[in-house]
Amino acid sequence: MNLTQLSDVYRDSAAQISARMRALRAAEHEARDPDEVRQLQIRLAALRPLLQEANELSVLLAHYYDRSYHKNEKYTV
Repeated sequence: MNLTQLSDVYRDSAAQISARMRALRAAEHEARDPDEVRQLQIRLAALRPLLQEANELSVLLAHYYDRSYHKNEKYTV
C-alpha cells in the first residue's frame, strides 16, 4: 500500500465518522430524555478528534511528497 492509497483509506474513514456524527446529531435533536441527550453529546465529543485527525492525515498523506505542500507541524518529527 502506498501513501496515496493510505490517504484514501483515511478519507473513507473520515466520511464514515462524519456520517455517524450526522446520525447522532439527528438522534440528539429527536431525543426527549436529558440523559439520552447528554450521552449522545458525549459520543459526539469523542468522535470530533477522530474526524479531525482522519482529515488531517488524509491531506498529509495525499501531499506527502509535494515539495510545495506545507506539512502540518503536528505530524512532523
